[in-house]
Amino acid sequence: MTMFKTLAAVAVVAGVLSGPASAEGTFSTKSLTPEVAVTLARATLEACRAQGFQVAVAVVDRGGNAQALIRDRFAGPHTPETAIRKAYTAVSFRANTTGLADNSQPGKESSGVRHIPGVLMLGGGVVVQSAGELIGGVGVSGAPGGKLDEDCALKGLEAIVDELAF
Repeated sequence: MTMFKTLAAVAVVAGVLSGPASAEGTFSTKSLTPEVAVTLARATLEACRAQGFQVAVAVVDRGGNAQALIRDRFAGPHTPETAIRKAYTAVSFRANTTGLADNSQPGKESSGVRHIPGVLMLGGGVVVQSAGELIGGVGVSGAPGGKLDEDCALKGLEAIVDELAF
């Protein structure tokens, strides 16, 4: 009887995998070019500087891999790693980190996500999208508060909006 159950399970899995979704065998995704990632990082840094903030800015691709990183002269030594982790978190959860920080506080249902290696539930990580598709993230660290970090990232995104329609 167990052999029959195993064969039935294999048949079900084979049927699911052979459906229309797997017929092509490959898929395409959009990605930020290194040039656009650098433009985004520089524009975000300038947005923070305009407000008097010394920060680090990181841009990651859709897989959370760093593409660009800039640390301003007087930004704290912790800010590059923090910026990368904020951008990574935004990409991983497909959401800006200010909302994630609020929703994952101790005692809330989602609090456990704070224990996932590499994630940082602090405001300042923003998703980068093109035509509704996630293509990367930008993280900022060093402004006096996550909301201000996020505001700089959103300003930086304005500089590449025309380049995202590919």
